[in-house]
Amino acid sequence: MWLLRDGPARRSRVYVNSVLTALDDFHVRRGLGKADVAREDLPKNAPRALEERARIRWLRAVEAHLSPRGRCIALIPYYAGARISEVVRLDMGGVQMSARKGRLRLYGKGGKFREVDIHPKLRTELQLWLDERPKWPHAGENRTLFLNAKGGRLSARAAGGIIAEIAQTAGLDDPTTAHVLRHTLATTLVGRSCSCGMAARIT
Repeated sequence: MWLLRDGPARRSRVYVNSVLTALDDFHVRRGLGKADVAREDLPKNAPRALEERARIRWLRAVEAHLSPRGRCIALIPYYAGARISEVVRLDMGGVQMSARKGRLRLYGKGGKFREVDIHPKLRTELQLWLDERPKWPHAGENRTLFLNAKGGRLSARAAGGIIAEIAQTAGLDDPTTAHVLRHTLATTLVGRSCSCGMAARIT
């Protein structure tokens, strides 16, 4: 395409497609219909996941975090592949644990739910939070798993802030969100040759 071949080297495919969109608009406004010019295919960026060193720094920062509630919020996307909305939507009944294993019931889009096994490290932190939770305001009245300081349900924004705070402590260069942590788990599963279905349920 001449815009890429003969134009300035810095012109990207995004720029070219933007120019063609403007050309389409020009033609349509004059009653000529859309310009019959093919667009450049744009490469699809894979969802970002933490690399091995960043994972180690992340887990160390989580371990150093003082609040068991915060540690759980940081580990559920990483070990269970939960969205931030699914994390804050968890209720007490959605956590089933025994001495050696456990399961989380996560409610996602459209009211659909899925159950996932609780990783041993996550189970330890969840138990610490369940032991502390009764000391929080309105813990006996509100069945939500993660309470805020006033005894209500913790918001997704507040939960995301906890993850961002831990990521800053870890010294991670790029913004780290629950979305990044979910895809880190999916990448790990694929790398371990786990079923694609398991990874697909996360992504």
